[in-house]
Formats: sequence, C-alpha cells, structure tokens
Amino acid sequence: MNSSTGGPAGGDPLDKGATSLLRQPKAVWATAGASVVAFMGIGLVDPILPSIAKGLDASASQVSLLFTSYFLITAVAMLVTGFVSSRIGGKKTLLLGLALVVVFAGLAGTSGSVGELVGFRAGWGLGNALFVSTALAVIVGAAAGGSAAAILLYESALGLGMACGPLLGAVLGNASWRYPFFGTAVLMAVGFLCITAFLKEQPKPAQKTSLLAPIKALGHGGLASAAASAFFYNYTFFTVLAFTPFVLNMTPYKSGAIFFAWGLLLAVFSVLVAPRLQAKMGSLRVLGGSLVLLAADVLVLGYGNHATAIVCTILSGAFIGVNNTVYTELALGVSDAPRPVASAGYNFVRWFAAAAAPFFAPKIEEWSNIHVPFVVAAVTAVLGAVVVWVRREALTHEAEELEPKHATEDSVTVFAN
Repeated sequence: MNSSTGGPAGGDPLDKGATSLLRQPKAVWATAGASVVAFMGIGLVDPILPSIAKGLDASASQVSLLFTSYFLITAVAMLVTGFVSSRIGGKKTLLLGLALVVVFAGLAGTSGSVGELVGFRAGWGLGNALFVSTALAVIVGAAAGGSAAAILLYESALGLGMACGPLLGAVLGNASWRYPFFGTAVLMAVGFLCITAFLKEQPKPAQKTSLLAPIKALGHGGLASAAASAFFYNYTFFTVLAFTPFVLNMTPYKSGAIFFAWGLLLAVFSVLVAPRLQAKMGSLRVLGGSLVLLAADVLVLGYGNHATAIVCTILSGAFIGVNNTVYTELALGVSDAPRPVASAGYNFVRWFAAAAAPFFAPKIEEWSNIHVPFVVAAVTAVLGAVVVWVRREALTHEAEELEPKHATEDSVTVFAN
C-alpha cells in the first residue's frame, strides 16, 4: 500500500493479474471452485428465511439465529484455524473443513426444529471457517502468475459465491426449504473429491501458530483500529443480509433474484472498482466515503416504500464490495504481524458483529418498529467511518516490509473478505 495515500502501491492488481488469471493448475481451480460453494453458504438461506420460519413454525428472530450461530462459531474459530493448519498442513485443513460442511449442511436439511437447524448451522460455520481461512493461502501457494493473480482469483470466487448463494437458495428452496442444505452438502462433497485428487500437500509453515497469536496481534494500534471499524461496518452489512429478506417479504425466486443482483454488484465493486478508487483517492478516503454512503443507503432502505427498499438493497452491494476490499488490505498491511495472524485477529473481532446483527435486528423491530433496525445499522456504519477518521494516523502507518516467507509460505488468510 502507498503510505502517503493509504492506497495500494504498484498500481491496480487487476492489470497485473488478469493475464495469468486463467492459466492456473487444476489444484488452483479445484480450491477456487470449492471456495465459491463455501461463500455461497453465507447467503444461501437469505431467500428462504421466511419459508424456514413458516415450515418450522418459528419467529423471525429465531430463524435469524441461523446467521448468529454460524458467525459466532466462525469468530471463535479464527483463533483455531491457524493453530490447526500450521500443524496438519493446508490440504488436510481444507479437507477437514469441507468434511464438516458436508456433514452439518446435510444434517441441517433434516432438522425437525429451529433449534436443531441453528445447532447444525453452527457446526457448518466451524467447517466453513477452517476451509475458507486456509483457501487463499493454498491458492497463493499453488497459483501461477504470482500472488496478484491468486488474490484476484480468490476475490472473484468470493463475489461469485456471494452472488450465487441466494440464487441457489431460491431455485432449490422454491420446492422445499430443505433442498438448499442438501444441495450445498452435495456440492461441497464434489469439492472434497476435487481437492483430494488435484491438490498436493502444501508445505507447513516453519513456525507453528499459537492459539493466542491473533489476540496478541491486536495489540498493534493500527490493526485494532481496522478491526474496531470493521466491527461496526459488519453490523450494518449483516443487518442488510439477514434482516432485509423479512422486510421485503417476497417469494424465494424474487428474493433470490434481488440478492443475486446485490451479489453481482458486490463482486464487481470489490474486484474491479475498489482498486481503481484506491489508486486515485487513497484507501482511507474511499473507505470513509463508502461507509457514509452505505449509512445513507440503509437509512433510505428502512424508510422507503417497497420499490425503494429493493433498489437500496441491491445498491448496498456496491458499497459493501468496496468496503470489503479496503478493509482486507488495511488489516493485512497495517501491522508487522504475519499476514495469517493479523487476518485471524481482525476476523475474530469483526465476525462477532456478523453474529450480533441477525439477532438484534429482529429484536429491535419487536421492541420498536420495522424502521429502527435500519437506523441502528446506519449509525453503526457512521461509527465505522468515525473510527477511520479518528484513527487515520494509525491506519496509514505502514508496516515494515515483511520477510519473503510471510508473503509466500504464510501467505494471506482472509475469511469471506
């Protein structure tokens, strides 16, 4: 990153990575394909939340716990993934994560109560955390064309997964809310077989990661500031993702189409737009402006009519895509901790907000009215921007150049961006 502007050094990573993006070994495509399915699991339940509530005779707040349990386990698992992968290796960690997702996604489809479904979703979150937190490191280690092409491929997988998850949920969920869970289990089983066949075992890091390493990394002021700002932002993000389907109250097909468009904007702005904005304006200006615009968008979403809510839901994907990219770069470049450790600490903090928002948003509606959850979400987005502004000096302080082993063998560890 450029220390004077907070933007990326060396130009647009798209320009560097595009030429070699498609020329990748089978191992990279197998891992990237499984990553798409893993990211699909985040938004898979979005269009079928009302159907699940009806099928299991549950309230909106009870069904929203599907997100809360998933991300609560994900947050805690951030302390475990580096510990595990540094001891058993990248390939075994990926396969362990995939196996857990296959088992718990399949069990989720058999749930007879919302309590069972929430519990199985938590086990799914553990598997997804183990897989996704290791996937980018594996892709970078196996990719041709350098880390720029590998990261671009990973970001593309993330965006495609976030876009296709609601679409798959809608198509399968239109027949039964159980089918998307069975479908995910099947797709992840295919990913398990592909990685088993095509991915060679990755070299283990020279040093094993301790359980407390991510917590210690948060002692760095810049990383702690990025994590704190991302915590507020993620509350806004997952209010949109988990609560809006109840507000729109549409059929699975219509809701899936809306969130598919939302996911496409997220992918385009994350991979194509954000790097160019950073190069022109600097990361902190882009992030602060995008957070304020997201706050305005969410506020209009909460108070607008039905058509306005649809437009604002889709539009929020653009701001979320920009924010995801900038936060990731800040978290990985602002401290001198190894990238996997810095990312684990950062994700440990921010995913707690992803667990909190789906729980509190429907509760706030029960205590007040349907508008107030979006007011709270707008306030948290602004608070994220305030943290960026107040802590701008700490966030623009660049770490010393990392040793080559940190940039290659250790690589980058990011979950769901």
